[in-house]
Amino acid sequence: MKVLITGGAGFLGSHLTDRFLRDGHEVVGMDNFITGSPDNIAHLAGHPGYRFIRHNVSDYVFIDGPLDGVLHLASPASPIDYLEHPIPTLKVGALGTHNALGVAKAKGARFFLASTSEVYGDPLVHPQPESYWGNVNPVGPRGVYDEAKRFAEALTMAYHRYHGVDTRIVRIFNTYGPRMRPNDGRVVSNFIVQALRGEPLTIYGDGSQTRSFCYVEDEVEGLYRLFMHGDPEPTNIGNPVEFTVRQLAELVVELTGTSAPIEYRDLPVDDPKVRQPDITRARGMLGWEPKVPLREGLERTIAFFERALETVDA
Repeated sequence: MKVLITGGAGFLGSHLTDRFLRDGHEVVGMDNFITGSPDNIAHLAGHPGYRFIRHNVSDYVFIDGPLDGVLHLASPASPIDYLEHPIPTLKVGALGTHNALGVAKAKGARFFLASTSEVYGDPLVHPQPESYWGNVNPVGPRGVYDEAKRFAEALTMAYHRYHGVDTRIVRIFNTYGPRMRPNDGRVVSNFIVQALRGEPLTIYGDGSQTRSFCYVEDEVEGLYRLFMHGDPEPTNIGNPVEFTVRQLAELVVELTGTSAPIEYRDLPVDDPKVRQPDITRARGMLGWEPKVPLREGLERTIAFFERALETVDA
C-alpha cells in the first residue's frame, strides 16, 4: 500500500510511519512542524519507501500519483499546544480534515481520522464506550480541541455516508513514550522531565483525577489494525487500566529516584475528572489490547528522556 500520513513528524505520526514501513508499505509524510519535529523522522532520510512534504494540511493539498490510504493525524494534541494555537487547532480539525478527506475521495483511498477521548469531555459515564455522546463545554478553553475533533468525526461520517468513502475513526486515549517533546505539557512527560531535573512534580488539583496511559508501541499497533481491519464506526484505542494522577507521580518519583517533592496547583478549567476507555469493540473486532504495563513503559520513556535532556540541557 501507499499511504499519506498528515502530522507525520509528530509523536504518534512518526511511530505510525515506522509501523507502515516495517510491513513494506510506502509512506508520504506531511507536516508543517507546528508541533512535530524533524528529529522524529531524521532516521528515515534516504529510506526508499518514504517521502516527506512540508505542508500545512489546512491549506489546499495536492499529492501526485495513486494513494491507498490517507491517515489524518495532524493537530496540536496537548493542552499547552492547543491553548497556544487555538485557531490553527480549529482549522486543522475542520479545513484540514476536509482537505484530507478530499484527497481520499479523489484517490479512492481509505480515510483514517485520529480523533480523541476528549470528544467525551468531562464524562458523566465511566468507563467511556463509543456510544457515549460526551459532556463537552463548547466555549471553554479546551473547546477548541474538543469541538474540532467532534466536527472532524461528523465530517468523516458525512463523507462515508454521502460519498461512500471507506473511513475509520479512532478515539485515542492518553499515549506516552519516546519522541514526546520535553515541553509538550502532557502529564507523563511533565512528571518525567521535572523528576530528571530535580524540580517539583506539579499536580493540578488534588491528584485524584484518573487517566489511562497507553504505551506508544501498543497504541500504534491498535491504530494500524484499525486502519487495516476496522469499520467506519468510532473505536476507542487506549489502555483500560486506570490510575490516578497522584499514583503516576509517585511511580515516576520511584523509577527516577528523584528527591524532588510533589506540589499541588489549581485544576485547569474543564479538566476531566475521570478518563478510562471501554475497549470492548477493539478487543472483539481487532483482537487488540495493550501489552506493556505502565511501569515498563515508564522505564523505557524515562530512558528516552534521559538521553533527550542531555542534548536539551547541554
